Amino acid sequence: MVVPGERRLQILQTLAAMLEDPKGEKITTAALAARLDCSEAALYRHFASKAQMFEGLIEFIETSLFGVINQISAEEAQGLQQVEHILALLLNFAQRNRGMTKVLTGDALVNENERLQARINQVHDKIEAALKQALRVAATQEQIAASADFGALANILLCYVIGRWQQYAKSGFTREPAAHWAQQWPMLYVACLSQRNA
Repeated sequence: MVVPGERRLQILQTLAAMLEDPKGEKITTAALAARLDCSEAALYRHFASKAQMFEGLIEFIETSLFGVINQISAEEAQGLQQVEHILALLLNFAQRNRGMTKVLTGDALVNENERLQARINQVHDKIEAALKQALRVAATQEQIAASADFGALANILLCYVIGRWQQYAKSGFTREPAAHWAQQWPMLYVACLSQRNA
């Protein structure tokens, strides 16, 4: 017998797996129930709505990402190294969790409850805030100027990540987010360093 917590996880894992379909067809509770070999009523015993299922995925994303981001902030002393590790984490997380990438970009949330898009926007805002904080740390270490526009720079870095996520999702998961990371981080690093003279 499957215990309720395990069944909830199984439903979320199946939903995430269905989001990995490059064709990106709209996921219905009927299709999800069929994949799980159960009735739609059985799904609703664990989640009040499909929106709640997506909220479960967003919670997984938040827990996974911010658990590691907090660890990076605590363990890595250098501000620009924090930035590097956070960006690498965001790219690699998407590469390993294809279905979650569609949630992060909002593609999976089209035609779903609007509060879900608002929730994923909050995740983006929190990522941007974490990058901004890392840049502030870099400024205290004189890696970049104290007068630098941390908000603008954090936003550019976030836009880079979202762009890589979008390319991955829109290419049917062929253009991997971390594919050019080794070449692109030095370019982003130079952009950060240019703020020394800001």
